[in-house]
Amino acid sequence: MIERGISQDRMNVLWGLAAAVSLVFALRLVNLQILMHARYRDIAERNRTQVLPQSAPRGRIFTRDSAAVAANKPSFSLIYFPGQKKSAEEMDKIARSLSRYLNLAFEDMRAGLYSAEKRSSPVRLAENLSSKAMFSLSELKTMYSGIDIVVEARRYYPFGNYLSHLTGYISKMDAAEWAVYGKDRNYAMDARVGKAGLEKMYEKDLKGVDGGIYLEVDSRGRLSRILESRKWKPGADIYLTIDSKIQSAAEEGLKKSITGKGAVVAVDPRSGAVLALASMPDYDPNRFVSYSDEKINDGLKELPEFNVAVQGTYPPASTFKVITAAAALESGRVDPAETFSCPGYYDAGSRVFKCWEKKGHGKMDLISGLAKSCDVYFYNAGVKTGGLNIEKYARLFRLGRATGIPLPNEKSGNVFGPSKRAARRSYWFIGDTLNLAIGQGETLVTPIQVAMLAASLANGGVFWRPYYVSHIMNGEGETLSRGKPEKMGEVRLQERTWRLIKDGLREVMLEGTGQTVKIDGVEIFGKTGTAENSQGKDHAWFMAYANLPGQEPEIAVAVLVEHGLHGASTAAPIARDVIVAAFRDKLPGRVPAPAPPVPAAPSREGEL
Repeated sequence: MIERGISQDRMNVLWGLAAAVSLVFALRLVNLQILMHARYRDIAERNRTQVLPQSAPRGRIFTRDSAAVAANKPSFSLIYFPGQKKSAEEMDKIARSLSRYLNLAFEDMRAGLYSAEKRSSPVRLAENLSSKAMFSLSELKTMYSGIDIVVEARRYYPFGNYLSHLTGYISKMDAAEWAVYGKDRNYAMDARVGKAGLEKMYEKDLKGVDGGIYLEVDSRGRLSRILESRKWKPGADIYLTIDSKIQSAAEEGLKKSITGKGAVVAVDPRSGAVLALASMPDYDPNRFVSYSDEKINDGLKELPEFNVAVQGTYPPASTFKVITAAAALESGRVDPAETFSCPGYYDAGSRVFKCWEKKGHGKMDLISGLAKSCDVYFYNAGVKTGGLNIEKYARLFRLGRATGIPLPNEKSGNVFGPSKRAARRSYWFIGDTLNLAIGQGETLVTPIQVAMLAASLANGGVFWRPYYVSHIMNGEGETLSRGKPEKMGEVRLQERTWRLIKDGLREVMLEGTGQTVKIDGVEIFGKTGTAENSQGKDHAWFMAYANLPGQEPEIAVAVLVEHGLHGASTAAPIARDVIVAAFRDKLPGRVPAPAPPVPAAPSREGEL
């Protein structure tokens, strides 16, 4: 018999394979127990727990004088925790009682209860309930096991429509928003997110860290017990550059105007900080977050979300005459002392162009032409200056481009001139120059562009990017970011040109079309405008800047009243109220300041 043995080489290979397999198992064990320990522990924890989220309070929004325009109120969610098995009759009885107390559909309550029992997991039967509903439900808690109430934060806008176009609103996210926020574990599918304005643009800052009730479940996913309740962390607070009293004056002025439609924009010409931004018609953002047991009959489809201040475009009318004046002086084609006679019209040969003053103004020079807003003076000055020069200075004053304010869908307006007409391979006629010279024709601007034009006249030609966030602060009192001035450009004119334009704008207030805006102790420089409107009544404009004697300008403002007919009688008085509000603390006893629209900001503890 021949004995067959295993060669030493084969044995070495087998031992090597065994060692390799052992090494693989050892490495895998190290990976599971050490390197990936935290991850797998988290997965295991999630497999044995469920979380019933509790929405955190969003960060609050304050004006610069500490008025809270967006805060939070407590709301209550009704939760059903399945426990001891209940019969169909018992379930229906609970559903019927809840339906009656909450004024909600019986079928919805019944479906929620059956779903909870079938899956053996808690269900949120109703949310965003008022305190009144909560007290009613307190009785049911003692009658039926499994019913509980969870306190959450509900967004609340204390002053309704006030500053609504800037503040914006929140509502439940849709599919498109879920694609954006869904990757963040802090968002549930039914979470409320910012839909417009600050609420949307600063969603990540305003959104807090949600808390929740942590529930233990068994291997089949059935509820075993409640483990703990983790408190939420509130979002960061936003402090605006908006002055609540200036904003109030702007809104009240628009509401009381003959149409109640238009916009007011006030800025600090030294930095571009927005002091007021009003747009009418406005809306109440509370309509999106009303308590679910409140029946509110509103037409949300008709919500006026159009922000006239940054999206509305209109002919600038006579406010544009300062640009024509700058072009005329800088080109050297018009002497400021040169006069033109105004008989009430200008004969262009093929067409007669009228002045707003039918009987005429007589002889007008640059200063009196601005003061009286004489169309015939600017027809003559415009023809001598030339359409191309006027277009050039309109662009230098940054018309036809967006101001850069961080708000969505800002319109850039339109600068109408010979170069644009040439690009269309079309002729430029004398009538086009006449319309351009007085801000009519195809030239279009937004109210915020006119406000920044007024600011540039106030500060000597500097254009700042308008901004409205002063700073953002978290719950620990740490400043996360600050708004700061950003220079966008500068128009350089001769010192004589600036002086003459300033003298003309001052004369508008003293002897011209803006006399109704006079305020003792305040120097105001402004220009009225009445924009022809082929679709109806004319639009009313007024722009101005103001300062205390011997000091630099502190406010620039633009007012537009849609279909307001006359800038002097409709838009100018609103600007006066805005300027009074801006200097309210510096003119004690001289001018009645508007009443504050909002009280001091509540504390965080007072909200929930």
